[in-house]
Amino acid sequence: MQWYLMVLKKYAVFSGRARRKEYWMFVLFNVIFSFVAATLDYVLGTGFGEFGYGIIYLLYGLAIFIPGLAVSVRRLHDTGRSGWWLLINIIPIIGWIWLLILMVTDSTPGENKYGPNPKE
Repeated sequence: MQWYLMVLKKYAVFSGRARRKEYWMFVLFNVIFSFVAATLDYVLGTGFGEFGYGIIYLLYGLAIFIPGLAVSVRRLHDTGRSGWWLLINIIPIIGWIWLLILMVTDSTPGENKYGPNPKE
């Protein structure tokens, strides 16, 4: 949970680097909280049509969009790549797989042009 809160504290910080652990713990808690929000929408009947997602899920998604984008950019910085590599998601399937590979890649040792290694 501390990793999730650390990302929220760096709400719109796109500079620097983020460890794999920071990124993937954020993703894990984001999935859990998204599931809870969708479940609350279903239980409270606030869903839009037959989708089941509603206002709670939408508000959570809007609130977490910028921190999620920022931690993704910092994660790419940790591997020595620019944040613009997120645009590889535009390419169906191959782009998603390549971005996943980039996100699980270990950080570049030592300092790179984006800052010092957060592991050290």
